[in-house]
Amino acid sequence: MGWLDRFGLRKAQRRGRKARYDRPAEDSDIKALIEFAKSRKGVEFYVEPETFATGTTAVAVAHDGEWIRRRVGSPEVLRRVAHKLALPAYDVNLVGYPKRMREWTARNKRRLSLD
Repeated sequence: MGWLDRFGLRKAQRRGRKARYDRPAEDSDIKALIEFAKSRKGVEFYVEPETFATGTTAVAVAHDGEWIRRRVGSPEVLRRVAHKLALPAYDVNLVGYPKRMREWTARNKRRLSLD
């Protein structure tokens, strides 16, 4: 069973919610979030809503503020991943981004621009 099937991503994609300019979420997106969460301490997920330009995305933030953003297809997919990993998942519109994420980004701005 692929990641798309395991977390209901194919079902979410069939609903036709894909934004106009964005590519759909793929197995590799979900795998990247899971690998990030398993390789770091204190990870929390933040679900970002679909916009005109992008589909639903999620940000995984570690205890030190390091983070990654990936497409997830729908909030339900991310909630299933978070539940399976026993990690919290928040709606970014309700709680905002954590301060440690902004601080990590500021500290690593030069390195991020070189990538």
